[in-house]
Amino acid sequence: MHSPSAIVLVICPDRPGLVSELSSWVAANGGNIRHADHHTDAGAGLFLSRIEWTLEGFGLPRAAIPPAIAALAERLGGEGQVYFSDVIPRVAIFVSKQDHCLLDLLWRTRAGELAMQVPLVVSNHNDLRAVAEDFGARFVHLPITAATKAEVEAQQLALLEEERIELVVLAKYMQVISPTFLARFNGSSDDNPATNRVINIHHSFLPAFMGAQPYHRAWERGVKLIGATAHYVTEELDGGPIIEQATVPVSHRDGVDDLIRKGRDCERLALSRALRLHLRRQVMVYRGRTAVFA
Repeated sequence: MHSPSAIVLVICPDRPGLVSELSSWVAANGGNIRHADHHTDAGAGLFLSRIEWTLEGFGLPRAAIPPAIAALAERLGGEGQVYFSDVIPRVAIFVSKQDHCLLDLLWRTRAGELAMQVPLVVSNHNDLRAVAEDFGARFVHLPITAATKAEVEAQQLALLEEERIELVVLAKYMQVISPTFLARFNGSSDDNPATNRVINIHHSFLPAFMGAQPYHRAWERGVKLIGATAHYVTEELDGGPIIEQATVPVSHRDGVDDLIRKGRDCERLALSRALRLHLRRQVMVYRGRTAVFA
């Protein structure tokens, strides 16, 4: 087992010497760097960095690291975020009737593959109550219609606050999340840009076949490759920054049922990989896209 580490994500205007400046700051405070990944987007003129170092022997106490990084990022003309590897996020999973993604995530969490807690499962149907409760999660059934959407989303937000939820995963929830919900949960305002706190699994290799019944439309087109996409949720339907995608080949011998069966495997894989990347703070979002330091 590794000792706890600090993880810092920095994005700022690109210029020479940034890698040296960041690593020197860590070294000057007695930090032993475990991982360092950097990327320059020349077209945007931006520099992105993820640095992880061991907390043991570090010269600053944990509480002093976030303000120190904020000051460093401000000096570089950018923004910085700090995370700690031993802080296990509380995650809520939203589902409808399909169980394959929920079962996979709960099993991986129990097995220690995903460093998260799942205290809450929310659904607009009652079908998966036994699954959630078998894994020790609180299951809340909130039926939703067009007429009750605003009221139900307010109840969902209250539950997320009550359970101190950091991240929501739409594991085949099959409902469109409203901009109001996203703004309130992500904490966006005129002075505070939205963070990315909702992840969705879409049963298509986006941007192909957006919307409903993508496997049916893929079969009609005779595609030779299908896939699934895990992405952050934004106001643009199925248009949020992509974290992870998985694909599988199909042939003329495959019917729609075969595509759905193979697609479910892709959905499980893409969603679990995306969650692992997010939980390990290996994803940086900028200008509507992601840099994934895997």
